[in-house]
Amino acid sequence: MLRFLLLRSLRALLTVAICVSAVFVALRLAGDPAQIMLPSDTPPDVVAYYREAWGLDRPLAEQYLLYIASAVRGDFGLSFADGRPAFTAVVEALPKTFLLGSSALMLALLVGLPLGVLAALRHNRAADRLAMAVAVFGYAIPVFFLGILLILLFALKLRVLPSAGSDSLWHLILPTVTLGLPLAGRLARFARTATLEVLGKPYIRAARGRGVMPLRVILRHALPNAAVPLLMFIGIEIGHILAGSAVVETIFAWPGIGRLLVDSVSTRDLSVVQAVIFTVTVIMVGANRLGGFSRALGGQA
Repeated sequence: MLRFLLLRSLRALLTVAICVSAVFVALRLAGDPAQIMLPSDTPPDVVAYYREAWGLDRPLAEQYLLYIASAVRGDFGLSFADGRPAFTAVVEALPKTFLLGSSALMLALLVGLPLGVLAALRHNRAADRLAMAVAVFGYAIPVFFLGILLILLFALKLRVLPSAGSDSLWHLILPTVTLGLPLAGRLARFARTATLEVLGKPYIRAARGRGVMPLRVILRHALPNAAVPLLMFIGIEIGHILAGSAVVETIFAWPGIGRLLVDSVSTRDLSVVQAVIFTVTVIMVGANRLGGFSRALGGQA
């Protein structure tokens, strides 16, 4: 078990290092941030001043080594836009993304999990086909298109929900539905497959042969064992939630790290972009490793 944990930890660190390094190089090869952020008529000496202040006048290898040394200490530099610490901007936006992501995940669990289990219990019947049709529709519809439809219907047409901002819980509804419905579709399909696999196990057939009530068989034997692969699936889906939040937060002007990333990329605020990518990578790798660890424990059990 100790060797397993060490290997998982080393792989996680390697993944984070590769992602951070790739983003660092890609951002600097795409163009000079000073030329992009400053007005086109800025005098060359002013551009040179800011390039020196931001450390962009140094060789790329030296910039990389300085960045890694600072990142190890938790220092991701200062924002080019407002001069505050880049990681501070990420920390301030992170709770909003956690709120939106956890709300979307809760909606997906409340909708997708029962839908998938119902489809498995009514395998190859009308309820199964209907449930999977709903799941495929939710999975296939693009997030940005769904968000625009919800805004047109509930904010512009019916005028019952706000379309932007984060001032109240009412502002959370449309972003949560936009981000949660596609996740619910994926979860329903996976829950159906996992439940069908468990229902075919010998111990399920033995429980039914002993005359155990069907509801008891489902609740006590089938669902707990089907939950092991579902935990891994949810860990992987956290990555989809973080990726989708960039689109959803931009559409609904939700002040999370997704919107922060989009705004920082558009202004070439390298320090903030790198801090966001590092944070998102750590969260995704951690969630995936926890999911894999849960699956390993389930396999050993």
